[in-house]
Amino acid sequence: MVKFNVTRKETSPIDGQKPGTSGLRKKVKVFKQPNYLQNFVQSTFNALTPEKVKGATLVVSGDGRYYSKDAIQIIIKMAAANGVRRVWVGQNGLLSTPAVSAVIRERVGADGSKATGAFILTASHNPGGPHEDFGIKYNMENGGPAPEGITDKIFENTKTIKEYLVAEDLPDVDISAIGVTSFGGAEGQFDVDVFDSASDYVKLMKSIFDFESIKKLLSSPKFTFCYDALHGVAGAYAKRIFVEELGAPESSLLNCVPKEDFGGGHPDPNLTYAKELVARMGLGKAPSQDEPPEFGAAADGDADRNMVLGKRFFVTPSDSVAIIAANAVESIPYFSSGLKGVARSMPTSAALDVVAKHLNLKFFEVPTGWKFFGNLMDAGLCSVCGEESFGTGSDHIREKDGIWAVLAWLSILAYKNKENLNGDKLVTVEDIVRKHWETYGRHYYTRYDYENVDAGAAKELMAHLVKLQSSIPDVNKLVKEIHSDVSNVASADEFEYKDPVDGSISKHQGIRYLFEDGSRLVFRLSGTGSEGATIRLYIEQYEKDPSKTGRDSQEALAPLVEVALKLSKMQEFTGRLAPTVIT
Repeated sequence: MVKFNVTRKETSPIDGQKPGTSGLRKKVKVFKQPNYLQNFVQSTFNALTPEKVKGATLVVSGDGRYYSKDAIQIIIKMAAANGVRRVWVGQNGLLSTPAVSAVIRERVGADGSKATGAFILTASHNPGGPHEDFGIKYNMENGGPAPEGITDKIFENTKTIKEYLVAEDLPDVDISAIGVTSFGGAEGQFDVDVFDSASDYVKLMKSIFDFESIKKLLSSPKFTFCYDALHGVAGAYAKRIFVEELGAPESSLLNCVPKEDFGGGHPDPNLTYAKELVARMGLGKAPSQDEPPEFGAAADGDADRNMVLGKRFFVTPSDSVAIIAANAVESIPYFSSGLKGVARSMPTSAALDVVAKHLNLKFFEVPTGWKFFGNLMDAGLCSVCGEESFGTGSDHIREKDGIWAVLAWLSILAYKNKENLNGDKLVTVEDIVRKHWETYGRHYYTRYDYENVDAGAAKELMAHLVKLQSSIPDVNKLVKEIHSDVSNVASADEFEYKDPVDGSISKHQGIRYLFEDGSRLVFRLSGTGSEGATIRLYIEQYEKDPSKTGRDSQEALAPLVEVALKLSKMQEFTGRLAPTVIT
């Protein structure tokens, strides 16, 4: 057994190591600066209680993006030096963010060990490569992201750090080979356990969904399927689940080989970046050559986000979570005894609210950030939740889960078609969505992202919007001048959330203008980009009249869009004539 020694290395604080809603994300060149990663990792160890470090089991893996392999070796050496007993690593350093959550919650080591936390190496849907983004976040023993109490402590530690601990003489571990490597240190044995990335996650999915009924759907000659991993870590799961377990042909998988630079693409599952899937589904600019598949889906870099498409039909994430909630009990065995409650992030459309009201379910509106859902789930208050940024999930883990959402949709399709697989025509994705609108009304919805805006200008725009809220009559006067047929603003505020579980208060969570007809405008500054500020503008028009739920979305939203842009003085403050991305 190779022995190692612990070295205390002098260091000094590095500015800007404040973790956002999803950890610390910066350009690779920033992470490669001397001591940058080491300072953050040591500050995290120092923020945890001793029993979460000494003698503990930690998971260290991620989405496979560039610099992950180097970072894993650094963290292993630092974990050993800090007295961690064992580190679990997914083969090749690959574990999707939902799989990490599942591994923390479900996996038991050969020696009976359970993980108490994880370092996840991901910048989610941001591009990867030597000149692109890298990220790191810490997840707790419930499988969810570290709460603000911990991330604040990590940040404080980064401002005062003087040294970090590392086992410099510990040799690099071969993370491509499954097996346990043991080392000896001053405090005893230290193990690195490299394990199969997919097994625990696949087992969990099989306990939630009826794989046999989905298999029957996929074997129907009338049902065709396409899944695009955008060269992210979802590729490590797609073949196992969709091909080997559910019998889909391998040709239905697109871009399912994980790559360090995501094949040069932007691993964000939306209509802008998932170009190949969008074209195959008949939604591209050019008409599709072949008949599009019945169902298509995509994942982001770390496989926690999802986009769901029907043939020539896009399902908004806000509609998706509402439709899953409305159909979960009859379609998904895991929910057969009923839903405990549902929740959405504040910017997500109110489609879920209407379902909750109809089905008499507990309903929660939370700030953006999956940890707020985690609190509700740990308290047994929430079963299904989602956010407009292509994140959907349930209480089976404490992260959003892209593959789970795809399996949920396939379960709904399988249920709706169970008597119909040999009939003339299958119930389609579009049929399910339109039927939902008929029942619950439609929330026309769009999001405008203005990326890498000057941070000062972004703050000025937000301050202007807050100031406007001091007089609703003045706001309504402005609204009527811009577009006379837009409903009046009933109320406006800066969203604040009091957590019903721990009583914590989150302020400044976005600026809301709520209209009398149920429509909404929401403005937020996002913390997930790696440089500059991103302004997100959410525009939502509610339509209850079934004869008007089939309109073109952009046309239905045009008056509200005009109001939003003029009210906020978007062009004046940002200098932008158009958003970077429209979803």
